Formats: sequence, structure tokens, C-alpha cells
Amino acid sequence: MQDIVDEISRLLDASVTLEDRSFNLLAYGAQSGDIDRVRQESILRRHASDEVRAHFEAYGIATATGPVRIPGLPGLLGRVCVPLRHDGVTYGYLWALESGALTDERLAAVAPLVGRAAALLATQARGRHAPLRQFFSADPAVRATVRVDVEGPVAAVAVRTPAVVSGPPRTLPRGVLADPDVTDTAVDAPLLAVLAPAAQAAHVARLLHNLYGLAAGVGGPRDDPGEAWQSWREALPALRVAEHVERHAPVADWSTLGVYRLLARLSPRELADLAAESAALTPGIAASVETYLDHAGQVQEAAAVLGVHRQTLYYRLGKAGRLTGLDLADGEDRLLLHLSLKAAALLPTHS
Repeated sequence: MQDIVDEISRLLDASVTLEDRSFNLLAYGAQSGDIDRVRQESILRRHASDEVRAHFEAYGIATATGPVRIPGLPGLLGRVCVPLRHDGVTYGYLWALESGALTDERLAAVAPLVGRAAALLATQARGRHAPLRQFFSADPAVRATVRVDVEGPVAAVAVRTPAVVSGPPRTLPRGVLADPDVTDTAVDAPLLAVLAPAAQAAHVARLLHNLYGLAAGVGGPRDDPGEAWQSWREALPALRVAEHVERHAPVADWSTLGVYRLLARLSPRELADLAAESAALTPGIAASVETYLDHAGQVQEAAAVLGVHRQTLYYRLGKAGRLTGLDLADGEDRLLLHLSLKAAALLPTHS
């Protein structure tokens, strides 16, 4: 899906996003030209607001059979919406910010790619109401629902296993469903996928950690078991944080991850780009700067945690500024460096 969006973005020379029919972001192309609040929020929050959804649906996009041109408003750029239809059903929307060059001919040229994207979404939709094994074995980015014999609210748990287990652990409480034949597509390693009553999810995660000695991630609760896929999509990045960030190890709960909720969903390439901002720092300097920033720039508190004199910390902060070219007295530079250090912790090569 991302490859399709990148190619459409290139051919149209426009900023493109692709969303499902519930306005959840699935993929987006590189930014070209101006950006407005709607595109920015869609990318950052992965979902459009109800207000934005109502505004765009008022133009009849849900039933349109071709591109719909939506005029701009103050603070809102004009855009073209191409419904992703397959066999007469709308499965999502392709959005392109109006650049003045989105002619009917150019839009027609990307129609085959639009058709491929619609067919992919249709294929994913046919996976709805799948059994637990089929659901959890799918790519976590696939939008699917699952009907299982577990009453809500439920929460998903992801646990890395040393090897593919022969069956679910017998120590799991009753009412907990587990699938041992799941592969994490990001690292090609086996997982145990668990769907548990939300009230038991943390207990189940700790139990599985004790059993396997490895990290676990817990997704947020969902009242409807049919929305368990949403919890699973949170359990996977929570597991990623539990494996790399000592503060959240060995069991990480999605609801407590703070900024890692954003960082853990970045691709390895995006994480590497962000981590590069602090790559020039030695481990000792990096730890000092991160502690300083974690304590909101309170030098005395940070120095006490590090066990060093304040002047030593000042020296390290000054050196960090010289090595990175970032000014720790500037708010945006401080934020960039702070995020970079957090991102570095999630890289596979980080130790």
C-alpha cells in the first residue's frame, strides 16, 4: 500500500494520503508544497476528526464513482478525493492536496494504481470475522475484525517467544485465547498473540513474561471484541518499547507509554533519521543530556540523579551542543534532541 501511495504521489507531484472508509490513515506520501491542519493532524494522529469527516462526506465522497474536487477554505487547502471502489463498494479514499496541476488527465493516469489500492482494501475486508489464528497471523497493519467467544471488554497481549511454541501455555486463565503461530513481520521472529479479558490482560502479560523470560506488550482495552485488532496494533509497539526501554520493561502497557506511543509506530527508517540528530554523542554524553531533558532542564536534579557535580553536567551539555550543532537553550532544538535520544533507544542496533 505504501509503495502504491509513493508512486501516485510521484506521478501527481502532490501530497497524497490514503485512508480507509472510517478515515483511519493507512499510508501517506512525501509532503510536496504547503500543508494544512487536516493533513498534519491525519498524519500525526492517524485518524481524522469527526468534524473533518462530516465536512468531506458532505461532498458525497462515500457514493461518488470518480474524483471529487473539494474547494479550499480559510486554513484548509483544496484537495481531490478519489474514492477507492471495488465491485461497486467504497473501501477507502485517496486524498491529494490541490496543487493547480491535478488535471483530469493526470488523475486518469493513476487510475490503475487507485484500482490496485481499492482491490487490496477489498481483500483485507474479506478477512473480517476471521478465526483468531487467521486474524493474529495477518500483518498488524491489516484492518480486520475478529469474532471470538470472548466477551468484552478485551485487550491483546503480544509476547516474544524463544521459538514457535507447540501450543498455548496451559497456565493461562480460562477465557483467554492464544495463538502461538504468529510472526512479527518487522523482525521475522515468533510471537505469542493473546486475547484476554481487559481486566486480566496485565496479569496474563506478567504470567507469560515469567514463563518465557521475555518482554510483553499490552494493548488498550476494547469494549467490542470485534475491535480487538485495534488493541493488537497497540500491543505490538508496546512490546517493541518493552524490549528496548528499561523504564518500561519487561511488560509495557500501551496506555502508559507517553511519547513512545508515537515513536514506536515509526518505521525503522524514520526512527533512524530521527536518531541521527544525536548520533554524534558518546553514550555518556547522551545519557547525561537525556537525564537533563527528562528532568525538564533542572540541572541540580539531573546532576543528583547522574551522581555528578553540576559543573560536570554543564560541561557535558555544552559538549553535546557542539557535537550536534543544536542549541539546548532553544525550545525546538531541545525537543528535537530529546525525541532523537528516545528514538535511538528503539533502533534494533541500540544496546
